[in-house]
Amino acid sequence: MDWDNLRYFLELARSGTLMSAARRLEVDHTTVARRIQALEKEVGAPLFSREAGGHRLTEAGRRLQPQVEAMESAFQAVESTAPASQEGLSGLVRIGATEGFGTVVLAPQLALFAVQHPKLTIDLLAMPRLVHLSRREADIVISLERPARGPVVVTKLTDYTLRLYASKQYLAAHKPIKTREDLRGHTFISYVDDLLFSKELQYLDELHRPDSFALRSTSVLAQHRAVAAGAGIAVLPAFIAQDDRALKPVLPDAANFTRTFWMSMPAETKHLARMQTVWEFLRATAAAQQQVLLPDNTANAR
Repeated sequence: MDWDNLRYFLELARSGTLMSAARRLEVDHTTVARRIQALEKEVGAPLFSREAGGHRLTEAGRRLQPQVEAMESAFQAVESTAPASQEGLSGLVRIGATEGFGTVVLAPQLALFAVQHPKLTIDLLAMPRLVHLSRREADIVISLERPARGPVVVTKLTDYTLRLYASKQYLAAHKPIKTREDLRGHTFISYVDDLLFSKELQYLDELHRPDSFALRSTSVLAQHRAVAAGAGIAVLPAFIAQDDRALKPVLPDAANFTRTFWMSMPAETKHLARMQTVWEFLRATAAAQQQVLLPDNTANAR
């Protein structure tokens, strides 16, 4: 039985669609389909049922999956001890993160890391949605909520601070804000409620339910730019807003929020050298950026 066919089977079982599996394998989706057809011919049974939303494992596919996963683990263990693996990190590591954290904090550091490891390819998925580890959209995922139970390695990466911000232009043109009650009547910028990818983004429910919104966006970076343009008030991560001299914190003592980033990866890949190295690098990056992620209130004095 061809191991490559089994490898394609495993990626499709995990991702659920030909296109997702093809991206992970860096091939065309027709290649994935052809490999699956060849494997089904070898085992003499259909392994997937084709549905509108993608490919679902049949009973034969479900029986086969744990056996192929055991083969994969054995192959990876051999790969990690091979002499070639000691010559430097190589291969692909795909990291999924929230848009703001991935863009502002991780991207500059990962660029330097990539220079140090020229044979290693880093994919950074900095997106305003949840990146799914279970669907193999990424190898390491940094999320706002601790992953549910499963065969994954999970660690708390870091806490981070969010505050209420407005532009100096906006504050000069509107009535002063000295208490939470003063927020009434002000215009806000926030997320699109029915497109929130995490309940951890519902900050305003803890502070003040606005009467009106100037702009709502799925992108925290778009919200930041709208606040800087003077369109209204928004809760923003301090690591995005604190160095923007066009902005000022609003109610810095009362409007403080803390959230947590969790980092996870599949347990089956934790022994791979490239995964271990990137994992530890991300932990070190978060530790080194604590003043940016959790600034004290003296950072507001400007």
